[in-house]
Amino acid sequence: MTTLDLRQAIINRVQENSKEQLTDVIQDSVGNDERTLPGLGVLFEMIWKQSNTSEQTQMVDTLYQHLHQDGTSNPSPS
Repeated sequence: MTTLDLRQAIINRVQENSKEQLTDVIQDSVGNDERTLPGLGVLFEMIWKQSNTSEQTQMVDTLYQHLHQDGTSNPSPS
């Protein structure tokens, strides 16, 4: 029996999705049940690995700004 890791299982689940379907997966996962977080993490990892240094810096800057704005950095699913 072949062991399939979580990362590969998530990739396999969305690999054939259209752009619209990928958008739906992301939008449905953001702010939802914590069980969706590993999937978003895998998708973010894919984006990160394909981004150049400038794009990575922009993502970190955006995250940093969000985490340090007016004490509202604690995201809530509800």
